[in-house]
Amino acid sequence: MAATTETTSTSVQPSSCDNVCENNIMDVVFDMETSDPDDFITLLLLGSHPRVNLKAVTISPGSVEQVRLVKFALRELGLTHTVIGSFDRSPKPKVVSGWHYKAFGTPIPTGNDDSLPAWQVLLDCCDMNTTLITGAPLKNLGQAIQKSNSGKPLTIGRWVCQGGFAGEGVVPPDLQMKKFRGLKVCPTFNFGGAPQAALAGIAYPGITRKLFVSKNVCHRVVYDNTMHNAVKAAVLAAQSASSNPLSSDRCKRRLRGLQLIEQGMTEYLKTHPGKMMHDPLAATAALNESVITWAEVEFMREKGAWGTVLAPGSGKWIAIDYNHELFIQTFTEL
Repeated sequence: MAATTETTSTSVQPSSCDNVCENNIMDVVFDMETSDPDDFITLLLLGSHPRVNLKAVTISPGSVEQVRLVKFALRELGLTHTVIGSFDRSPKPKVVSGWHYKAFGTPIPTGNDDSLPAWQVLLDCCDMNTTLITGAPLKNLGQAIQKSNSGKPLTIGRWVCQGGFAGEGVVPPDLQMKKFRGLKVCPTFNFGGAPQAALAGIAYPGITRKLFVSKNVCHRVVYDNTMHNAVKAAVLAAQSASSNPLSSDRCKRRLRGLQLIEQGMTEYLKTHPGKMMHDPLAATAALNESVITWAEVEFMREKGAWGTVLAPGSGKWIAIDYNHELFIQTFTEL
């Protein structure tokens, strides 16, 4: 815990960003893609959050264009230690959305666009004390599980996956969105993009705790003008905290992350009334599992669609509801 200065009329107190016990810092690896704004917002959230040590970022598919974008964000946050991994570095069309460039410009090449194989990064950086947050099709996790069979075993303390679906029989009727009402199965992007990898991850015994933040809840979470105002208020609070002579790099990093989130979402809201926050919900659930109401389930797959059934003792938990106030509180925490 940061030391405090004795209070007098002229004393300076450490800011809230610095009142984080090192024991509360969470080691995180984030697996992401860049076709949608919310992965990049999640990267800025995790990279700047005062309770996160972002050990590594793995990218799907992982082209040089994507690596350059991720390195831009990490440079802005001063995260020179964060390792980057790619599934496939070859050029790919339309893997970075136009929003990224409208909001932040084109990242200037630094001459170092290197990245490691994502499976190797997962094997090296994940352990019993690390949370893996996945917001992309699960190709990187699937490959790491395959590679771990003949070498170093993949060990993950907790996996928070944005993916899956919970519907009729798992989600109470009053919590079902109209568009999902009565459905037991539904296609999902991250599971559907690599179904065999999803099945492998669900079954893999080397992951101690498995949490799934599913589309039946994610589609209720929208970054709108009300949330934007909460982020703006957090920016002002972070500016005040960072102006403190005793503030740390962590505090300054939090300010920069919130500023970039505000910048990006200001651009997005010019042409949209709001943006569903799939991966940010998963990230806040990793930081505080109480953001989500969970049900213990087993997964099923029918003709390319995914669903769940209640299964006490399975060790697999899926989202059926969330606390919006706690989500905003965790998202904007200093």
